[in-house]
Amino acid sequence: MDPSLGTITLVGSVSAVLTTSAFVPQVVRVWRLRDATDISFPTFAIFSVGLVGWLSYGLLVSSIPIVAANSITLVLALVIVGLKLKFDRRP
Repeated sequence: MDPSLGTITLVGSVSAVLTTSAFVPQVVRVWRLRDATDISFPTFAIFSVGLVGWLSYGLLVSSIPIVAANSITLVLALVIVGLKLKFDRRP
């Protein structure tokens, strides 16, 4: 059976919400504790570059779920990178 475009979009949208929202607890934790020592800068830097690639791909194929999810996730990942830089520089 061939899934409809609506079903495909729904699966993509639900997956996008779940994977994107997974970063919110990390941002909240780092912000509340003012501590990012457990965060790997190289991991989040590489991940952010990958998100730029996915965002570009989503724009090229005109996929709203891919564009939306990767835009939001990129912002969250960059917030984590920014907090890592900010809190690791503290004496």
